Amino acid sequence: MTSAAGVPFLKGHGTENDFVIIPDPDGVLDLPPEAVARLCDRRAGIGGDGVLRVVRTAAHPEARPMAAEAEWFMDYRNSDGSVAEMCGNGARVFARYLEHAGLAQPGDLALATRAGVRRAHIAKNGGDVTIAMGTAELAAPDGGTEITVSAAGHTWPARKVGMGNPHAVAFVADLDDAGRLLDAPEVHPASAYPDGVNVEFVVTRGPRHVALRVHERGAGETRSCGTGACAVMVAAARRDGHDPRRDGVPVTYTVDVPGGRLEITERADGEIEMTGPAVLVAEGRIDPALLP
Repeated sequence: MTSAAGVPFLKGHGTENDFVIIPDPDGVLDLPPEAVARLCDRRAGIGGDGVLRVVRTAAHPEARPMAAEAEWFMDYRNSDGSVAEMCGNGARVFARYLEHAGLAQPGDLALATRAGVRRAHIAKNGGDVTIAMGTAELAAPDGGTEITVSAAGHTWPARKVGMGNPHAVAFVADLDDAGRLLDAPEVHPASAYPDGVNVEFVVTRGPRHVALRVHERGAGETRSCGTGACAVMVAAARRDGHDPRRDGVPVTYTVDVPGGRLEITERADGEIEMTGPAVLVAEGRIDPALLP
């Protein structure tokens, strides 16, 4: 549903994971996959790793059961138009938009996502945004099916981590070993990820400090992936012998992504908190020809 004047939009990013933000409080805008793909096209559209549609939770049939806990629902789509359960960097940018629009104040707020309600904290004066990302589902490295990841002629063992969406985390000697990542890495067995997977390649920079590259399903290689950074942090912590839920001691890792730096903490109760920047860079109107 569009008008001759077009649909309002904003552009924002979190550690250079960038998004087209479309306010649609009443949930009336139809966004089929092909429209999302056109918007995210970096040459013929606005350009972005995905679309964040801002909808009142009570106005969206999928989100309505969460309306008592969160006023706003993050309807997130990958750049190919596919629906995703959660996007950590997107959640920070979503919270920043709500603050910018006067729909939220600095401090604590709740966001509805397809992965459930997520708690956010917006620092004052344009500071970083922290998102409570939930707990990780971590398969034992020696249990179940062995998972491998292949790219650029190399193959590595991978750790299966769930962060509301699926991840395969592979520790490598050099990030360049993953190649150009124009195409999705091969993951075996494919049956381990029936709905596709985000693949992270990870190196160690120092004590509790790692760096990654990521290929996101439906988007390709991106400059950052918030849920991926959380998955990497948990996999690295277990590799290093840290388990806050077992030990009762929280642990924090610095996670470098191509687009910046995130701080990820796993608390003693298993909740994972991600802190990083969220920036709005532009706003305007979408030509109706780009939308149905």
